[in-house]
Amino acid sequence: MDKPIYKRIILKLSGEALQGSQPHGIDQDTLISISDQIKEIRDLGVDVAIVLGGGNIFRGRENTALRGLNMDRSVADYMGMLATVINGLALQDVLEKLGLPTRVMTALSMQQVAEPYIRRRAVRHLEKGRVVILVAGTGNPYFTTDTAAALRGMEIDADVILKATQVDGVYDKDPLKFKDAQKFDALGYIDVLNKNLRFMDAAAVSLCMDNKLPIVIFNLNKKGNIKRAILGEKIGTVVK
Repeated sequence: MDKPIYKRIILKLSGEALQGSQPHGIDQDTLISISDQIKEIRDLGVDVAIVLGGGNIFRGRENTALRGLNMDRSVADYMGMLATVINGLALQDVLEKLGLPTRVMTALSMQQVAEPYIRRRAVRHLEKGRVVILVAGTGNPYFTTDTAAALRGMEIDADVILKATQVDGVYDKDPLKFKDAQKFDALGYIDVLNKNLRFMDAAAVSLCMDNKLPIVIFNLNKKGNIKRAILGEKIGTVVK
């Protein structure tokens, strides 16, 4: 049997990861594919916590700028947090149809649809084999869901953050725009900050650096990559 090198992980999924080929919203086939991969690693005994973005529905400050809306940054960020809750409920529904016990925990109080995030309760859910879906970011404006992933990773004592993206690692420039983009197989935290590599915001990288939490960046679109990452196969880019 394959042996994971990580016992407990934070899986960071952007909202865009859920929209598949759709221009916005949630693509059901993509959601099922992601859920199948999550079940695959849960079946190996790995504790799985998931932090979701909401960019497929509303991207806070960027949406307001693109649409010419004169909206306060805090209001826009709270709207983005609510979008992550929608994504979390959709993911929970598919995971539970696959037979995985799941809990959605939110940093914003909304007891009719999700549990409040309480660190000790989240850890207990993981110990009982439940998948924990963490939504609403940190519950504060001005902080990204990447920072939420780093923060929750520290709180639940995760071994690694697996950041699923649309490309197969970190490059010196956008590989979707530049054919000569060079991929990094491994990076130090300080290299990420010095080179201003924007796969994750600086606050999140700094938090991981201060607490020695490694990050693996990989392509979600290649089926089976989540399992490869937790088995320690050389995929994507490792930051530590």
